[in-house]
Amino acid sequence: MELRVIENEATELSIEIAGEDHTFLNVLKGALLETEGVAAATYDMNPEQSGGQTDPILTVKTDEETDALDALEAGAQRVIDKSADFRDAYEAAV
Repeated sequence: MELRVIENEATELSIEIAGEDHTFLNVLKGALLETEGVAAATYDMNPEQSGGQTDPILTVKTDEETDALDALEAGAQRVIDKSADFRDAYEAAV
């Protein structure tokens, strides 16, 4: 996965995520919205209306007490944990 930081402020982070689509970004966005301190999480995938952008841009906004990069790390870990839980439940069911 290739990432490019667009904006990195204490309470706002925007990154371009090369090669990903709605499937991954919806999961990550959902996990971010469940993360304490995250005020907003969204992504843009419309290159025609965003100046020729071809890869999605994820934006995370946090409250004043939460660092946006730390929130992204926590959200990504939440995705990892949920995936592992799903895999374990599936393996137990088969």
